[in-house]
Amino acid sequence: MANNIKGNQDGLKGGNKTYTIPGRGSNIPKAILIKEVKKGKHPNHTIAIRNGIEYVRAKPNKNLNDNVNKNC
Repeated sequence: MANNIKGNQDGLKGGNKTYTIPGRGSNIPKAILIKEVKKGKHPNHTIAIRNGIEYVRAKPNKNLNDNVNKNC
């Protein structure tokens, strides 16, 4: 279970092909992470669909540091 997932912005137009989870690694493929989120392994995250493409997103809250594409 990850509370802090960061998108690597390594896809087209800054999209995320891979993600970083502290303590787990920095090249987790999007397809694997989407499957894990759907199975409920990351309860603070959800799947958003835009133009028919699935993306991992942090569940909405007021803390900007929780965003997947945060600037660190």
